[in-house]
Amino acid sequence: MGLKIVYPICCGIDVHKTFVVACIASTDNGVTTYKRHRFSTYTKGLRELSQWLCENNCKDVCMESTGKYWIPVFNMLEDSCNITVAHPKYVKAIQGKKTDKKDAKWMADLFKHDLVPGSFIPPSDTRF
Repeated sequence: MGLKIVYPICCGIDVHKTFVVACIASTDNGVTTYKRHRFSTYTKGLRELSQWLCENNCKDVCMESTGKYWIPVFNMLEDSCNITVAHPKYVKAIQGKKTDKKDAKWMADLFKHDLVPGSFIPPSDTRF
């Protein structure tokens, strides 16, 4: 018996300083398909990311808390998505031929089975 799929449509986001790579994993009848896209971390790019997630009916997102680069992505998506911000040690891919696309896919695969513990993010009214 395989792992239970908790999030049939979810997204893994690999965050960098100037861009993010997002991978939507959609599972139907046990078969998962993937859609990947790269977005800028400037406001226009993050709006495009939010729109792309909405167009693909994706409300559940997981991203790595790399330095401080995750903060603008989180701020842009928090009103439209359920976001899990994960410590890098829980979502790091196995060493080898790593790429941003593979990292985002790996994150989506872990997250769809609810294998990623989230970090505590205070409510928006208490954040600075």
